[in-house]
Amino acid sequence: MATAAEVSEYDTEELERQLGETRRELFNLRFQLATGQLDNFSRLNHVRKDIARMMTELRNREIAEAEGLAFEELPAHQAAARRRDEDKALGRSTTTASERRAAAKAEAEPVADEEPEEPEEPEEVIDEDELAEEVADDDGMAGADDLEDAEEKS
Repeated sequence: MATAAEVSEYDTEELERQLGETRRELFNLRFQLATGQLDNFSRLNHVRKDIARMMTELRNREIAEAEGLAFEELPAHQAAARRRDEDKALGRSTTTASERRAAAKAEAEPVADEEPEEPEEPEEVIDEDELAEEVADDDGMAGADDLEDAEEKS
């Protein structure tokens, strides 16, 4: 799927060629939908939005040409160029938030070749007699039968 920034970087001829290919793809997707062969229904919406982005960019260029503005003078292109320059100056990457989240998730997952760390054993080991006494203290008035039950449970 092409983003608006990617679409704005194409020259007009390339954009028109991409628009034609994308329209053909939409036709094929509609045909697959009608014949029951379409597996990925969300692809229809993605392709429609790509076509809309391309048509919007072509229309913006047409308006700019009618007003006598150069390609680089379009407000969207100026803002995109300014953001690219700022990103380069600040050393930012051009990855999207979802790409950064996926990379962070991949780093957090253990690699199959590495051995998983063994859980550490607790430092303090409680004796069964101490546990029975604690249970008796918690219950308040625990009798001898309750102490035997606590020992059997542990």
